[in-house]
Amino acid sequence: MQVWTGLGNPGPQYAMNRHNVGFMALDVIADLHRFGPPQRKFSGWVQEGRIGAQKILLLKPATFMNESGRAVGEALRFYKLGTDSLTVFHDELDLAPFKIKVRTGGGLAGHNGLRSIDKHLGPDFRRVRIGIGHPGHKDRVHGYVLGNYAKQELDDLSDMLGAIAAEAEWLAKGDDARFMSDYALRLANTR
Repeated sequence: MQVWTGLGNPGPQYAMNRHNVGFMALDVIADLHRFGPPQRKFSGWVQEGRIGAQKILLLKPATFMNESGRAVGEALRFYKLGTDSLTVFHDELDLAPFKIKVRTGGGLAGHNGLRSIDKHLGPDFRRVRIGIGHPGHKDRVHGYVLGNYAKQELDDLSDMLGAIAAEAEWLAKGDDARFMSDYALRLANTR
């Protein structure tokens, strides 16, 4: 089993925030791959399903971003899994909007959700970094990440989330390079 966690903040007021793009990615994956209905578990919401031959548990922590590691830790301990079974989908200021990078381990880039997971489990987990771009000055970061996607970005957001979900089988198989390549091709063909 793999645990895929999307990072975000619970509540309708945060639903379209750039900081919640991890939640959005899991929602589209669950929908496209016909996962079961959401259930309250592990201080969050979980949905179970399969992508290809792989059993996947989707987890959206309900703990707010700063305590995401608590929910993720509960799920991994319950299933007796290590961080090699964990994939975290999160917003990334240092990537251009709608770009994707996948890597295992690395820095936290000031991301409180990643910091919390690192505190509970260590740094060696796979990350799907979803680019949101940088607002230009560090004083504007807080308002930017907690701001909603602009109306003119919604088509690109929808295309990006659809491409992530459509190519998720490569992530499930552990072929990160193929996921990134096919994601980029699929996105280029929607424009």
